[in-house]
Amino acid sequence: QVQLVESGGGLVQAGGSLRLSCAASGLTFSNYAMGWFRQAPGKEREFVATINWSGGVTYYADSVKGRFTISRDNAKNVVYLQMNSLKPEDTAVYYCAGRATTLMSTLTHHYEYWGQGTQVTVSS
Repeated sequence: QVQLVESGGGLVQAGGSLRLSCAASGLTFSNYAMGWFRQAPGKEREFVATINWSGGVTYYADSVKGRFTISRDNAKNVVYLQMNSLKPEDTAVYYCAGRATTLMSTLTHHYEYWGQGTQVTVSS
C-alpha cells in the first residue's frame, strides 16, 4: 500500500531553518505530483507548496514564497521542503501529500494520499 512518511520537524528559533523530508513507498513516485500542507491548532489545513512529477515546476503559497523551497528526488522517492527564515506563524503540523497525476494542485481534496504529519514549532 502507499505510504508517505514525513521527518525533519522540530523546535527552532525564529529566523532559523529546517528541512522536512517525505519518503514515499508503494507507488510509482515519478507519476505523482506532490504537495506540502500545514495545519495550526484551531485552523483548517492549508496549502504550502506543490511540485510536478519531474520537479521542474513548483508553486507556493504567498505566505511562504521566497522562504520555502520544495524539491524532489525521484531516484530516492523523496520530496523535501526546505524552510528558511522561519516565523512563529509557521508553527503547525506539516503534511506531505501525493496525487496520482503529474499535475500540481493547491487543493487538499485533490490529493489521495497523506502522511501522518510532522510538528514544526518556531519560537519567538
